[in-house]
Amino acid sequence: MDSVPQDRTVDRRTFLARAAALAAAGAAGGTVALPAVATAQTPRTLAPGSTGPAGHGGGPGRPNPALDRPEAYRRPRPEALADPTELTVAEAAWLIRARRLSPAELVEAYLARIGAYEETYQAFNLVLADAALAAARAAGRERHCGALHGIPLAIKDNYYTAGVPTTANSYLFRDFVPPSDATAVARLRANGAIVLGKTQMGPLATTRATTPAGIVTTVNAWTPTDPGTDPGGSSTGTATAVAGRLATAGTGTQTGGSITAPSNAQNLTGLKPTMGRVPLTGIIPLSYTRDHPGPLARDARDAAIMLTAMAGEDPADPRSQGLPPVPRLIEAATPVYAGRRVKLRWKTRIGVPPGYASGTSATALARQAFLAELAKLPGATVVDVPLPADWNLLSGGSFNNIRLPERSEPFMPYLRTDLRGFGVSVTSWLQGALLGGTEFLTGQRAKLLFLERVLDQIFDVCDVVVQTGPVPFDILGLPEIGFPIGFSPAGVPIGTILGGLPYGEERLLSVVAAYQEVTDWHWRRPTDPPAVAVDPRAARGTLTAPEPDGSRGRLTAEQVAELTQ
Repeated sequence: MDSVPQDRTVDRRTFLARAAALAAAGAAGGTVALPAVATAQTPRTLAPGSTGPAGHGGGPGRPNPALDRPEAYRRPRPEALADPTELTVAEAAWLIRARRLSPAELVEAYLARIGAYEETYQAFNLVLADAALAAARAAGRERHCGALHGIPLAIKDNYYTAGVPTTANSYLFRDFVPPSDATAVARLRANGAIVLGKTQMGPLATTRATTPAGIVTTVNAWTPTDPGTDPGGSSTGTATAVAGRLATAGTGTQTGGSITAPSNAQNLTGLKPTMGRVPLTGIIPLSYTRDHPGPLARDARDAAIMLTAMAGEDPADPRSQGLPPVPRLIEAATPVYAGRRVKLRWKTRIGVPPGYASGTSATALARQAFLAELAKLPGATVVDVPLPADWNLLSGGSFNNIRLPERSEPFMPYLRTDLRGFGVSVTSWLQGALLGGTEFLTGQRAKLLFLERVLDQIFDVCDVVVQTGPVPFDILGLPEIGFPIGFSPAGVPIGTILGGLPYGEERLLSVVAAYQEVTDWHWRRPTDPPAVAVDPRAARGTLTAPEPDGSRGRLTAEQVAELTQ
């Protein structure tokens, strides 16, 4: 791997210019060619098999060779061997490659848990039991193609899946069956992954998972009998499926925290990449300049494996074109040792803004311990960073609301004909339609000013920065990773977020991988809820979500408007 990570080779001025062009494209309601990001890369940073400047290794429909490198596999922990659903992607891949576990056995194990616990978790809209088993048996006969070969995944229900309903938990799409896969799904399948099911989500990706009418569905896997505990943002179904061991890993989208927030809430590692790193082709939109597809996984290595498969240029999505090459993410997420001591792969300054770890709350104490653990790692330097001027104003609600017209624009035909199709989330869609052009343009200029200040002031003194919330970097399209750092006295996970420079996913992964190598938070799993006695044959065919249970609570239109992503 190169001695310099990709985040330090990207020209920040070019990224700023690209952000301006992206804002213009969003305002125009169309797609335009975006300026390429200038880098000082050498070819060594490309993932093996990469086909171009930001190419997806292996090319369309072909496996990515980067997923079959040694670092993509991990010998399983002894305690994980008794239960296949306890395995990480890398561990399951090691066993499948060694023919000590078949893809069909892995899928069967997950279907058994779905049969026993899905009635409580309500993580899925649709479980493709027969199709997943058929794909697993076929994978068992085929030549092994990499770390995702035969791995069952949970796919958020706003990703197109060919021939399978894709509803986005919305009245508008309840009968929609796409003819093709989203680009990210097609790439996962091309690398051998199996779509186990489509997961519950906030309606049109706006809130925690509910029905279009606002009835709560998915619960936090750590408090399955208490639907009042926040399970995270709109990617909750995927988070609960992975945390509850109903799938090995899964996909989410983030516009306002919906990968990092569920990961923090459910003890997972979720990676929101830089805008454009993963194409949005075939994903039901929420915001043209702020939607970010990415993985939710059990650790940094699994997140890197997933992102390696999903990332790369797509001719159908200009936001994905002209980017730096996809680096060796899995290698970056592999811990490095100096003798017997874990060290950071690259010397890294970890920025800490004012107030991040202040106080005596459980969260503050967990953050203090996290920073102390990081500071022990050779190569890590913890530094204080000031927030740029007007931080609260530029990241606050007024300027954050400039995303709303981007949400409404592609749905204007529906807004003009039948507001009932938006269900309980209609308020924010109307707000977007009614926001004036002057306010929108002012907001776009403020966004560019905000980005310039973050790049020039925060990242002038650090390489990654801890954050108390995801919204600022969601506004700016910068990468973030959420991961566990402890638990509350009540046993609820506590997580944190690291933000990085443009295309800085590999450095983020390297820091989290080193931290996870010296801690065990990410290995902890929630206690199973009471099992439902079911006939094993019941978890077959195509299983749909149960009828909504009103006793779990219901979000009002006012609550949805306040919580919307």
